[in-house]
Amino acid sequence: MERLPMRKIKDVLRLYAAGLSDRKIAVSLGVGRGSVRNYRERAKDAGLCWPDVADVDEAVLERQLFTQTTSLDAPRFAEPDWSQIARELKKRGVSLQLLWEEYRADHPDDGYGYSAYCHRYRAWSKRLSPAMRQRHVAGEKMFVDYSGLRMAVTDPTTGAETPVEVFVAVLGASNYAYVEASWSQSLPDWIGAHVRAFEYFGGVPATIVSDNLKSAVIRACFHEPTINRSYTDLARHYGTAILPARPYKPKDKAKVESAVLLVQRWIVAKLRNRTFFSLAELNAAIREALAQMNARVSRHLGASRQQLFDTVEKPALMPLPPTRHVHADWQKGTVRPDYHIRIQDHFYSVPNRLVGEALWVRITSDTVEAFHRSRRVASHQRAAPGDRGTTTVRTHMPPHHRHYADMSIEKLQAKAQAIGPNVATVIDVIVRDKPRPDHGIRAGLGVLQLERGCGAERLDAACARALALNACSLKSITSILSSRLEGQPVDATPDALPIAHGNIRGPKYFH
Repeated sequence: MERLPMRKIKDVLRLYAAGLSDRKIAVSLGVGRGSVRNYRERAKDAGLCWPDVADVDEAVLERQLFTQTTSLDAPRFAEPDWSQIARELKKRGVSLQLLWEEYRADHPDDGYGYSAYCHRYRAWSKRLSPAMRQRHVAGEKMFVDYSGLRMAVTDPTTGAETPVEVFVAVLGASNYAYVEASWSQSLPDWIGAHVRAFEYFGGVPATIVSDNLKSAVIRACFHEPTINRSYTDLARHYGTAILPARPYKPKDKAKVESAVLLVQRWIVAKLRNRTFFSLAELNAAIREALAQMNARVSRHLGASRQQLFDTVEKPALMPLPPTRHVHADWQKGTVRPDYHIRIQDHFYSVPNRLVGEALWVRITSDTVEAFHRSRRVASHQRAAPGDRGTTTVRTHMPPHHRHYADMSIEKLQAKAQAIGPNVATVIDVIVRDKPRPDHGIRAGLGVLQLERGCGAERLDAACARALALNACSLKSITSILSSRLEGQPVDATPDALPIAHGNIRGPKYFH
């Protein structure tokens, strides 16, 4: 193949630096695409690029491109270790300006100028994949998503396979990954995977970049997405922030999507021919393959994910909190007139002043907590599943309810005896005849409260008449008092007809 003139080779390098493809360069210069690629690769091997070669003598350039480098033909500039530069840039506060100054301090006579230094770094970084080309500061971001490819757990009895999801978390600066299998993409599995990822990393990043799946984001929006309350609870516990990927912005998820591809290649595909009979067995195999994947050396950066994590990322992570996060579901509800709120068919009390208010309720496996304007107002032990009863705290009751709740049969009988012996006897009959003690207490309190309107003497006399008539009920005693019959003996009740009418015969007609 006939060699192109040096000026045309310089044009090849100039147009390539301008971003043109090999095909466009070949068309522009009237040369073959293979020639363009050949000269470009020779320049790359020699460490040459535009504009560094613009003023280089053509004879010198020819020797650098087409002959073995000797001490006489050595490049004029000391080439930095761009992989090391990229690793340094991941550290907080480190800039190209700072690294160039350190480089020039080591190479005062043969170092590149700042513009050439930045240009060569950008040219080197363009050869990386789009996901790697983004600059991520250590400890700043953790990207999370589910793999599109699922794995399976086999029932040892029936042989039926159950598909499982594969959760992937990757740290931005080191590409260090965490992977686990879970039964679903439900909120408890999603939150639990985050907790275990933090524990695997031994620290917490400043932000979490998530996809817009329903477990994370209730309403996807370009500017103000609505994040699930339980997910926000997780972030608050660990002191981190959630940053959902913007809709229709694939570059926001490039880091995790690149990691997902690696997971599918080095973990999912690697384990495809193995059978797992439990989720724990599958996750143990995933953990082993994950360690091998993180230990693989990156050709671009010259170090493994594990090495970058240990040296760059881990020191920048925030420490784990003293306690592990406990997953909680959040439910919004309105306080009923009886100052209780319904949670899964069980009723839990809140302070009675909140009747009609909307509350947020935090539900864990053990507790139920109610919040009003972000302030906790009630906390209960969670009832067993299927329990349709009521849990009430005494201090939540209004005073008259508290008085009733504090009442026992013994206290009720003592109060009745203090009013009069007939009242005490009526209370005994009422409590005996009711199917449940609390029903008897409620009816008995109704009888005792009649004293306020009529006095102890009249009430005791009314109870005596009720006993004689075998009508020991609150309704009967109230009727006796309202008719003022408590002072009349039972046998002396007049037989006079209430209404005089010719068509009414009266009781004597039948004798």
